[in-house]
Amino acid sequence: MKKFGIAIIGTGDISYNHLEGYLAERDRCNIVALCNLHTEKCEKLAKAYDIDVKDLIITDDYRTLLDRDDIDVVSICLPPSAHCKIACDFLDHGKNVLVEKPMASSLEEADMMISSQKKSGKILGMVSQYRFKDSIWKVKKMMESGAFGKLYMTQVNSMWFRGLMYYDLWWRGTWEKEGGGCTLNHCVHQIDMLNWFVGLPDRVTSVFANVAHGNSEVEDCGMSILEYPDSLAQINVSLNNMDPKQELIFQCERATVSIPWSVHCKKSRSDGFSEPDEESERKFQKMYDETEGLDGNEGFRAEIKNYLDALQGKDELVVTGENGRDTLQLIYSIYKSATLRETVRLPLGKDDAFYKKESFLEEVPHFNEK
Repeated sequence: MKKFGIAIIGTGDISYNHLEGYLAERDRCNIVALCNLHTEKCEKLAKAYDIDVKDLIITDDYRTLLDRDDIDVVSICLPPSAHCKIACDFLDHGKNVLVEKPMASSLEEADMMISSQKKSGKILGMVSQYRFKDSIWKVKKMMESGAFGKLYMTQVNSMWFRGLMYYDLWWRGTWEKEGGGCTLNHCVHQIDMLNWFVGLPDRVTSVFANVAHGNSEVEDCGMSILEYPDSLAQINVSLNNMDPKQELIFQCERATVSIPWSVHCKKSRSDGFSEPDEESERKFQKMYDETEGLDGNEGFRAEIKNYLDALQGKDELVVTGENGRDTLQLIYSIYKSATLRETVRLPLGKDDAFYKKESFLEEVPHFNEK
């Protein structure tokens, strides 16, 4: 079997995870090229994994790789503002593309990428490695089975702490280059999982602010209420929480279930107050323990394995371009609601100011000047 030729575009911190994933699949992958404006970073990445740079193409211009027959798969590990152009160029030249999160810096760009993918017949994958965690995989299967009954409400907490120096990097904290703040760049994984579990809401009402990062244009905290036909959800985001946590909590008919995994059950007394339901908790814990997981292969390695399996027709692609677009659909609806201070109905149309990057940039507030 011919091995897939791999090129990695952008060799910053996140590229190390991609390279590890491909190296774990050595039997069907061959690292062909690394690209960065500063080629010494390519050499640093190769050296970190004992790859001889003589065996690689190292370039500062991705366009030199477009027509190479020995490249089949391209990982794009660059800031969001660079994703669309580069992804479309490689797709148009018959390459399969795996793009880092978030997918793009506008819904219009996401649609351009999906259009290029459909025309090329190649596979466009979105990085969402949080889906590939054992606890998430198991809870997803259990919820799909109907074990917990009707879903009433979902809580999403994306709580991080970042100091001022985090935004010293030139492109971070700018609407133009980073595309947004913690809603887009930190909560993107939780929002993707919310969509995966529950789907897109009908309406969203949001507020956001920048309370602690004077060297950033974008938000560093926010809250959103989502309305579904028969349930609600709440999204909380922050870069100012000194007790960081990333979690989803599902309030269901028969249990309250959390990711990371926990389960709590109550039963009603005759007066309507509650008492513990330890028997149900034991039942759900047993079900969780017996539900098939990912066999220890999690995160980037598991996602890259799934991507390569999809290329070979062995499995369905778990995170598609359409999934990446859905995540942006909700994120830009949140930004619209918080900016205009109004409830927003989904989906956003192509004539909406928050559909295109140029008009989006004209609308959003600059909390500070970068």
